[in-house]
Amino acid sequence: MTALQFLAAFVGTVAFALLFGVPRRFYPYCGLIGGTGWLFYYLSASVFTAAESTFFAAVLVMFLSRLCAVRKKCPVTIFLISGIIPLVPGAGIYWAAFYMVTGQFAESFQAGFAAVRAAAAIVLGIVCVYELPQKIFRIGMEREKS
Repeated sequence: MTALQFLAAFVGTVAFALLFGVPRRFYPYCGLIGGTGWLFYYLSASVFTAAESTFFAAVLVMFLSRLCAVRKKCPVTIFLISGIIPLVPGAGIYWAAFYMVTGQFAESFQAGFAAVRAAAAIVLGIVCVYELPQKIFRIGMEREKS
């Protein structure tokens, strides 16, 4: 079941990479980053709350995105934007709107608040890794040049 989850996130991430105009040679990296982030979220959801799992998965996605960006000498957004897509709380936003339209305001508030928490967790996860010094991601590259 977890392999299917990873595969679905991989394919979805590559589809968004295609949609966003990512160069073809980066598709496998985007897919691996998105699939790994989703798999981490999926596996950690039984231990942490949804917002905490989203935060830690976003940290992982951002870390892997920065690592690939340094290794492939390209902007981090190539990997980050498509890699973060599986974590975006689209279903929560949908259900919040649905419940609001159908007059179920308590459910709408709960779904909307959960979506906002997930979105905030994504932002905080990205910012935490973004603030790390660039030299952390270059470790091992000096040895490769020699």
